[in-house]
Amino acid sequence: MAAADELAFHEFEEASSLLAETPDAATTSGRGQLAPQGHVAVEVDSGGIYGSEEAEESDKTALLQEEKQQPGFWTFSYYQSFFDVDTSQVLDRIRGSLLPRPGHNFVRHHLRNRPDLYGPFWICATLAFVLAITGNLTLVLAQRRDPSIHYSPQFHKVTVAGVTIYCYVWLVPLALWGFLRWRKGVRERMGPYTFLETVCIYGYSLFVFIPTVVLWLIPVPWLQWLFGVMALVLSAASLVFTLWPVVREDTRLVAAVLLSTVVLLHALLAVGCKFYFFQPLPLEHLAPPAQATSLPANLLLPPTSRPKAT
Repeated sequence: MAAADELAFHEFEEASSLLAETPDAATTSGRGQLAPQGHVAVEVDSGGIYGSEEAEESDKTALLQEEKQQPGFWTFSYYQSFFDVDTSQVLDRIRGSLLPRPGHNFVRHHLRNRPDLYGPFWICATLAFVLAITGNLTLVLAQRRDPSIHYSPQFHKVTVAGVTIYCYVWLVPLALWGFLRWRKGVRERMGPYTFLETVCIYGYSLFVFIPTVVLWLIPVPWLQWLFGVMALVLSAASLVFTLWPVVREDTRLVAAVLLSTVVLLHALLAVGCKFYFFQPLPLEHLAPPAQATSLPANLLLPPTSRPKAT
């Protein structure tokens, strides 16, 4: 018994010395014996390591799948993101275009690096249909005032209005964006907007003309021109205040010519729509036709002299 107690005491001392040398290590023993030094068994939570590795692999796989599944620009899925806006965002951008003020950038305060095509598309479509409908209604109302005016439905005005509006909203921003990109190479401090941002600026700037065209149904010429000038001022001011932070880095001459061209093209669009869809009536319809008056019976006409026969 004494020998066994002495052996157990020595084993206890050896274990104590090992624990003193490696106090943080978890030791395991088999059959009452301590694992030898240098072979300390450490328990590791393998599930956590393998779980994190699996999560990283799944993330990489998902990213690779997204890159592979990115649709091409010729598909509808590519343009779906440009129509991913809600009603509150569209209304906020419409309000921003209707209330332009200096120092309030439409792109920075309303688009916020998320241009959309939903608003410009439907604004242009609505404006085209309103132009065509009100242009026909103008002739209908004129015919009711003067039955001598002949009216026939002019459906071709829908096509003319649509082609004009959509070409203006796409071609003019394309030319402007290309010019600003070219000037960026000349003036390094210039940072032009993207093409979609420029289209978005022009599209929302046309919203003010929708109620204006409806008000043009009032058959008062000076009132029609007053409404047209007010709408043109608001729409052009929205464009100028939005483009000014970009063009002010250029020379004064280039900035003045560019902004003047933008306003001039906007004015040509408004005036052209006014004259084409609300063309004035011919002069013969403006004045009432002269009525033939019958002469009294007792009024004798002076005798006409007849040539004498020779």
